[in-house]
Amino acid sequence: MARWIDVLAVNELTPGMHKLVELKQTQILLANVAGEFYAVENICSHDGGSLSGGEICAGEVTCPRHGARFDLKTGAVLSPPAFEDIATYAVRIRDNRVQVFDQANAG
Repeated sequence: MARWIDVLAVNELTPGMHKLVELKQTQILLANVAGEFYAVENICSHDGGSLSGGEICAGEVTCPRHGARFDLKTGAVLSPPAFEDIATYAVRIRDNRVQVFDQANAG
């Protein structure tokens, strides 16, 4: 059964900040870019490294290991060495809480 998972209060993640959140057994990188929230799986498709230590700028995250860049909204690869997109997660705000859609149970 698909469902929304409450992950944190809106004011816990101010613009320009990001945070790792656990969704079942998947680490999600949640970012606030100019007041818009984005969620992507915290794995670089190039070599499986964590994206959480990378720079987030202008709606993109750069892998700290080899510099691959990904669009936070779509998960699209923006530069090599990665060639595969990364998973994205729908995000919504309800009652001043950030919620992420649980894809694993989406049926």
